[in-house]
Amino acid sequence: MSTVEVIGSNLVYVYVVLGISLVALAIAWGLRAQVLAAPEGTEKMKEIARAVQEGAAAYLNRQFKTLSYFVGIVFLLLFALPGNLDIRIGRSIFFLVGAAFSALVGYNGMWLAVRANVRVAEAARQNSAPNAVKIAFRTGGVVGMTTVGLGLAGASLVVAIYRQDAPSVLEGFGFGAAMLAMFMRVGGGIFTKAADVGADLVGKVEQGIPEDDPRNAATIADNVGDNVGDCAGMAADLFESYAVTLVAALILGKAGFGNAGLIYPLIVPAIGILTAIIGIFITKLRSTDKSAMQAINRSFFMSAIISAVLVGFATWTYLKGSIKQLDGLDQSSSAFAELAKSGVNPRVLAFGAVLIGIALATSIQLLTGFFTEIGKRPVNDVAASSKTGAATVILAGISVGFESAVYSALLIAAGVFGAFLLGHGSIILSLFAVALAGTGLLTTVGVIVAMDTFGPISDNAQGIAEMSGDVKGEGAQILTQLDAVGNTTKAITKGIAIATAVLAATALFGAFTDAIKNAVIETGKAVTDIQFSGVLDVANPRNLVGLIIGAAVVFMFSGLAINAVSRAAGAVVHEVREQFRLHPGIMNGTEKPEYGRVVDICTRDSLRELVTPGLLAVMAPIAVGFGLGVGALGAYLAGAIGTGTLMAVFLANSGGAWDNAKKMLEDGHHGGKGSEAHKATVVGDTVGDPFKDTAGPAINPLIKVMNLVGLLITPAIVSLTLNGHSAVNKIITLIALVVIVGAMLRSRRGSTAIA
Repeated sequence: MSTVEVIGSNLVYVYVVLGISLVALAIAWGLRAQVLAAPEGTEKMKEIARAVQEGAAAYLNRQFKTLSYFVGIVFLLLFALPGNLDIRIGRSIFFLVGAAFSALVGYNGMWLAVRANVRVAEAARQNSAPNAVKIAFRTGGVVGMTTVGLGLAGASLVVAIYRQDAPSVLEGFGFGAAMLAMFMRVGGGIFTKAADVGADLVGKVEQGIPEDDPRNAATIADNVGDNVGDCAGMAADLFESYAVTLVAALILGKAGFGNAGLIYPLIVPAIGILTAIIGIFITKLRSTDKSAMQAINRSFFMSAIISAVLVGFATWTYLKGSIKQLDGLDQSSSAFAELAKSGVNPRVLAFGAVLIGIALATSIQLLTGFFTEIGKRPVNDVAASSKTGAATVILAGISVGFESAVYSALLIAAGVFGAFLLGHGSIILSLFAVALAGTGLLTTVGVIVAMDTFGPISDNAQGIAEMSGDVKGEGAQILTQLDAVGNTTKAITKGIAIATAVLAATALFGAFTDAIKNAVIETGKAVTDIQFSGVLDVANPRNLVGLIIGAAVVFMFSGLAINAVSRAAGAVVHEVREQFRLHPGIMNGTEKPEYGRVVDICTRDSLRELVTPGLLAVMAPIAVGFGLGVGALGAYLAGAIGTGTLMAVFLANSGGAWDNAKKMLEDGHHGGKGSEAHKATVVGDTVGDPFKDTAGPAINPLIKVMNLVGLLITPAIVSLTLNGHSAVNKIITLIALVVIVGAMLRSRRGSTAIA
């Protein structure tokens, strides 16, 4: 631990924030009790729900066992990195804490969601739409409160223990959260979409039966997948977004604002917890609301406004009006002279940056809703294109994805640049402002997680209702409407998660360049090598190569994820076809399908397939950094951030548009269920499934994992390079390349569904 202490009363704020994080966990426990107190419905509904619960728990238990080996290896590698012994121990321990918290958030989200789904279905059976919305959203509230509670507790605990050394230890906490979230996102995404695609292609298209018909052997696996992918995977994803953004803000905050920079980034999300509690409790469906989306939007925007007001009050109360008045900065250093010269008012910078983050969250909410919501022009156009076949549906959805990616990327870029301008030319302050914009966006994350969990719960509730046959008439219509709203909320949360990824990655990129300077200083050598003179010197061919590789890795990662779904879905299609062929009594109801066989296929294939994308994410920056230098590594990260932003939005929004276009046909538009137009939208939806629920969301943690790997290995690269150990660099590069090539060859052995 550093001998330098956080000055006086500043430490009190850390303990207050820690207390607020515990309040969030207490609220989560209270909401959990409310959800579990709701009635579960008929015996048949409960039987189906139990099957989903068992399948989801079995998958996650096997997944965590598989990932524990990988976590153990990384723990040892982190400890082997150069640096102070206390920091290395703390970084490795909090790596485990970050990974454990990420797993806990994901598991908690899944555990409650598979118990809430049947309760939402029962509320609909009683024709109570307000109750159904309340149960689904408060279940999401439990996950949201757990996410913000554990994220803030972890970060504030590190600051309380390690004080000025907290930023270095927090790198491990963020890396653990991001790495586990990436694996959970990829594995859960492969599981859910393999089952979904297989169920749709054989059930809807070939057999002409509904999506959740109990005669379809893949339907239990499909419902299990909603929970391990959209609940567990997305909850872990948003938790790591929360953790990594805090890490970036605290790393840069200490350099820009001194001791206040270690406290203020904790105060902002603490306020977010309070407003999230308000947002969750005020989400109620009114008789005047056209849909549940209107009620959810109302609570989101109200909580955002309250956050802005409270953050403004906290900023003017806690921060000083001049850089020179801030504690913990070395006023004799040249760095301080640069900060003071900028003339920045800390209050204006901090509050302005947080407002930009809140505005960015609300803007993405509106923009993503426009491109993916039923009734809006893009989805209407995709649905109308079904009249001319599957090809035009796919083309229309792709065009929606491309167009929305441009607008979203420009919106995010405007947010980043707006925050950057607040620094008045000081790079450290500008990047700190970008990180604070991320924390501003995170003030809404409690409600955002609730919105996301709302989607799979509604989907599962509809599945249980359809499989049991006990929910009919108005109740069935309530669930159909909630499912459509859930598709939009999931798309919105993916858009916001992408924005947090870009803000966090940009801020981490600034920390990366700072790490290079610090590592060079620690070697005590003069620096003449061109790779240290300009981290992103585009005239250097090494850097251009690094940028191209960074962009290419995003494409390769996406391709691996989609191909994995294709192979696993092929196995599911084969299994479901064989069950229909060998057991003709399934169709007339005299025989029951073997649901467990499809669950086993999805579990086995998803756990096998998540290894290659995970190794690519960790090993590629190591190969580039040690092989081409830190300049090329910086360019690599820039290429990955730029390409990843566009790719993630494209995949998420095109998939969301295809899904809701299908829902429009199932509501009776353009020929309705069973028509050729409906079959065309089912094909479009099966293409969109791995886009929006596997590859697209997994890019978020991918970007942050690669940035954190770059940040962690930079001191070692600089030290080895300046001390003339080029042979060691080559050996490390070769090992990383061998691992990547081996993983790719292993993946290619089963390159088709038939194989």
